[in-house]
Amino acid sequence: MRLVVTGAGGMVGSEVSRQAPDRGWDCVAFTRAQLDLAEDDAVFTAIGSAKPDVIINAGAYTAVDRAEADEDKATLVNGHGAANVARAAHAAGAAMIHISTDYVFDGEANEPYRPSDRTNPINAYGRSKLAGEIKVRSACPRHLIVRTSWVYSHDGQNFVRTMLRLGAAGNELKVVDDQHGSPTCAADIAGALITAAEAMCKNTSVTGTYHFANSGVTTWYDFARTIFEMRGLNVPVQPISTAEYPTAARRPLWSVLDCTSFETDFGVTPRPWQAALRETLDRIQ
Repeated sequence: MRLVVTGAGGMVGSEVSRQAPDRGWDCVAFTRAQLDLAEDDAVFTAIGSAKPDVIINAGAYTAVDRAEADEDKATLVNGHGAANVARAAHAAGAAMIHISTDYVFDGEANEPYRPSDRTNPINAYGRSKLAGEIKVRSACPRHLIVRTSWVYSHDGQNFVRTMLRLGAAGNELKVVDDQHGSPTCAADIAGALITAAEAMCKNTSVTGTYHFANSGVTTWYDFARTIFEMRGLNVPVQPISTAEYPTAARRPLWSVLDCTSFETDFGVTPRPWQAALRETLDRIQ
């Protein structure tokens, strides 16, 4: 089985590329530098030449705050780019798995979002990712859209590594305590996506929208405190509200995703976010 991974230089894409060969896949990985998803001809040529059975599209514009001033660029990558991959996948007779985000929701719920719940993004990044979802559904009948949340890794730019860097100075940190979500380890979602890809090869009728995140709910404040506790660092952390930490892009206050359907259909039970975090911190060491 051949798997093509786009966005292979990112947190999830690099983990998919690392794990897939160990699970029997012939993996062809493209970083952003190697394949610009907004370039129509390049995408069709690369995917057509690779002859994949499944494509996992991990490529995305992820600069949430920058997207507020550059929504056209975010939509070019997350909307048009996703459409290019979907059309190329369909033309190649391949299935496609597209990674999306909790930011397609407005964060006003008080229970975990189900895949079928109404979308209503409140920032440019969320709108660009929703545009991608819509285009993927239209262009590639054999697709999965998998939304996730609060992704981090042992590598790259993410909340865990930022907290460790800031905490090393020993100064008091102020972290938002009124945004709720489920931190998700890139290695865990990568493994789940590969399992879904295997299912799509076995059953060509597999399609739809799903959620996957590590289990449990926390805030950025408690997430930060847990990082320091697990590392044995005595870093003072002060909880603050979203209003006290203004950013260019509005963030949803509730980003918890209901992953029941993914667990039921693909047999992957998300592990607690604390367990995944501990393993990630071990990898950083």
